[in-house]
Amino acid sequence: MNDAASAPTPAPRRARVRAPELIGKGGWLNTGGKDLSLAELRGRVVILDFWTFCCVNCLHVLDELRELEEKHRDTVVIIGVHSPKFVHEAEHQAVVDAAERYGVHHPVLDDPELATWKQYAVRAWPTLVVIDPEGYIVAQHAGEGHAHAIAKLVEELEAEHEAKGTLRRGDGPYVAPEPVATDLRFPGKAVLLPGGNLLVSDSTRHQLVELEPDGETVVRRIGGSGTFNEPQGLALLPSGKVVVADTVNHSIRTYDPTTGEIETVAGTGKQWWQGSPTSGPAREVDLSSPWDVAWFAGKVWIAMAGVHQLWTYDPATDTVEVAAGTTNEGLVDGPAAEAWFAQPSGLAATEDRLWIADSETSALRWIDREGVVHTAVGTGLFDFGHRDGEAAQALLQHPLGVTALPDGSVAVCDTYNHALRRFDPATGQVTTLATDLREPSDAVLVGDDIVVVESARHRLTRLRLPEEAVRVDSVAHRTQRAATEVSAGKLRLDVVFQAPSGQKLDTRYGPSTRLLVSSTPPELLADGAGAGTDLSRELVLADGVTEGVLHVSAMAASCDDDPTNEYPACHVHQQDWGVPVVVTADGTPRLPLVLAGMDH
Repeated sequence: MNDAASAPTPAPRRARVRAPELIGKGGWLNTGGKDLSLAELRGRVVILDFWTFCCVNCLHVLDELRELEEKHRDTVVIIGVHSPKFVHEAEHQAVVDAAERYGVHHPVLDDPELATWKQYAVRAWPTLVVIDPEGYIVAQHAGEGHAHAIAKLVEELEAEHEAKGTLRRGDGPYVAPEPVATDLRFPGKAVLLPGGNLLVSDSTRHQLVELEPDGETVVRRIGGSGTFNEPQGLALLPSGKVVVADTVNHSIRTYDPTTGEIETVAGTGKQWWQGSPTSGPAREVDLSSPWDVAWFAGKVWIAMAGVHQLWTYDPATDTVEVAAGTTNEGLVDGPAAEAWFAQPSGLAATEDRLWIADSETSALRWIDREGVVHTAVGTGLFDFGHRDGEAAQALLQHPLGVTALPDGSVAVCDTYNHALRRFDPATGQVTTLATDLREPSDAVLVGDDIVVVESARHRLTRLRLPEEAVRVDSVAHRTQRAATEVSAGKLRLDVVFQAPSGQKLDTRYGPSTRLLVSSTPPELLADGAGAGTDLSRELVLADGVTEGVLHVSAMAASCDDDPTNEYPACHVHQQDWGVPVVVTADGTPRLPLVLAGMDH
């Protein structure tokens, strides 16, 4: 590792950059109908959280900030700036739903046109911006793992502005929305129990709910916030137990319907980070936001949404291990160890393959028993829509569920299109089975019917499997994020990382930083792809390729800078960027990406 990586030139942390005002056509949530401005928040530490509700990393950051939000409630105001990737996420009601679904207990600015995102020159979800009590930007952090650094900065700002007389304490502007009484609240997944009842993960209420075969009458509720935390996937095991993806607890649990017993079988309760073990005794290995589970080839397969991988849990040996995926986010087929996924969120097993709803690439994929990953529908991170026809041209929008059908085809819960779609491997055709569903997230076969989890309508909806598909008008979208104009030839990539105050890069066991670069299409990069430990790299763009996406993954580890402490606390900061670029004559020769610090 060279000096540039070990000691990057820091911009002044207290650079006097006035924070732009907050604007968004969608208006404000969680404020009791009141519009907020930075001017009226003067005297408070303001943390802007740029998020979008499809992004599991953004959900991780919401959880990371909860302790800080509670501890500094009288001095800190967290404001979520919702900046959509998908068309559905630009719908105001969808943002309202997401704020309740994920327990967002602070004001949210709905910015469907990315106006504030552009004002703050944000390049990635999630990004955190800290504004001091006088209205100046003092820090910017992209990705996860920054809560400790921000908490320390908040304490410094409190002390500094208390002394200056510029700190104003008091109640924040958050106003909780009125609760709504429903039997289910944003249910996630469902499974058919042997006796004919349905078991549903009632995610927002942190429960499992057993329903009678009508899908409406509640038989019993299982668990609660002390047991589960936003549970999602469910699968029936040969033993008769149900395996549960306990998503925010980063754990796999089992539930025995006959005894009511709940047991943790995998995960430590801590989130997996780069460098952590990827196999071993099941309850000694960290997991990351398991979103769905399925029984396939004698093991429990886990859609590990938080790290873009598939893992397995083997009850016979009581072990877990990575089964497919590199942790890089994208769409790459091939041998399991080389494949890329993007937030896999739904699984369905047949005799010879495991189907995967790969949500962030809007793709339907599958892995065979030989461990090779294939794509049936989908092209990448930034293309989505609602288009039927040949699979190569068909489009989905952030699917979360997949269900194997008796004829060998699969039904796809096309979540952000509010539709149930069907892919037939025999014909290679994609059709639409039903529309006007509200964020369907899973479906279960019950006789000749299919029961759909309509998550944002808080109910199960029973449909007769139609013999003919519904016809819909085709629509195609690309994410509305503007492409970065770059110059031809050489492009300097700088990932800006400044160790937080009181910390230093952890070099005790070798380089403490990692940088991985690739592109879509691969031909975009003539030179500079691959892994390294330097956070700066010179890329060479190939002649003749005028646009594409640069995939950048960066990680830095920092530890408390205390020479008297033999075991200093260490922290991992990491982020993946997908940066759309277009080559122009007057494009920039430098691409700065802020992991932590400032870049002006």
